Amino acid sequence: MADRESAGLGGESTEDDYADTVRLHLIPAIGRKRLAKLTVADLDSLWQGKRAAGYSANSVRIMRTVLRRALGQAEREGIVTRNVASLSRPAQVRSGQGRTLTVEQARVLLQTIEGHRLELPVMIALAYGMRRGEVLGLQWSGVDWEAGAVAVTHGVKRIKNRDGSSAARTRLVLGELKTPKSRRTLALTPEIMARLRQHRSHQAQARMSAGSLWRDHGLIFVTELGVPLDPDNFSHAFSALCERAGLGRWHPHELRHSGASLMLAQGTPLHVVSEILGHASIVITKDVYGHLVEGDKRSAAELMSQALFGG
Repeated sequence: MADRESAGLGGESTEDDYADTVRLHLIPAIGRKRLAKLTVADLDSLWQGKRAAGYSANSVRIMRTVLRRALGQAEREGIVTRNVASLSRPAQVRSGQGRTLTVEQARVLLQTIEGHRLELPVMIALAYGMRRGEVLGLQWSGVDWEAGAVAVTHGVKRIKNRDGSSAARTRLVLGELKTPKSRRTLALTPEIMARLRQHRSHQAQARMSAGSLWRDHGLIFVTELGVPLDPDNFSHAFSALCERAGLGRWHPHELRHSGASLMLAQGTPLHVVSEILGHASIVITKDVYGHLVEGDKRSAAELMSQALFGG
């Protein structure tokens, strides 16, 4: 069962991620160097080395962000005279980073998983370039049946368990997305709205069958007992489905890249793709995905529907 975190996914989850960044990357590289002796050149070299070692630009950006915040506090306290992390060069995300499904591959995948319990979450993730945790965190209360839209406000994530009374090392949490841009409303296609209505009916039947064993979290995608889907289990199942479709092994995050690339290929404006993806800035979208084109939110969704579902 997942815990609901009112503070959002930016709480313990982010703290754990930052702690791992410090332990695995920053301390081994610069832990023995005095802060006052740390230079911009040292950090530029560190980021370049991480990229050369195969770490993604986003991973290196996180390393830089963690160090920049720490040195910012040190600067405020007078421990250092300047924040060299802020002056170092951020990693640049380049277009084409990561694999993307072609329209034909996407169709093959959707045909292969037709009728599977993960068909709808995969379809939505692909059509809107959603993150794995965002799809699993969609709630029935966020669906506007009249407007044909859904609010993306929460995510499901597995984090380290800080409860000493539990033997489990990790736990599932359902928390509010941490940035205003990531909390967004998506215009749904008639195809997906129809699938949602059908899915709601099936879930109601499952709830009746489970009886007192049902654990209601208000989520759209759950197990047969109402418990949130585990993101890691979702990834393993998705990868297996891709292999069944003859596509090889894929990760759900590649649905995000694929959705964004397909939207752009269908003529959707870059700023609209940025808004649909929930990026903090259009600059990030431009760095990753390309050039500005024309359209609007709903036409973007309908173009995707035509491309993927033949509508």
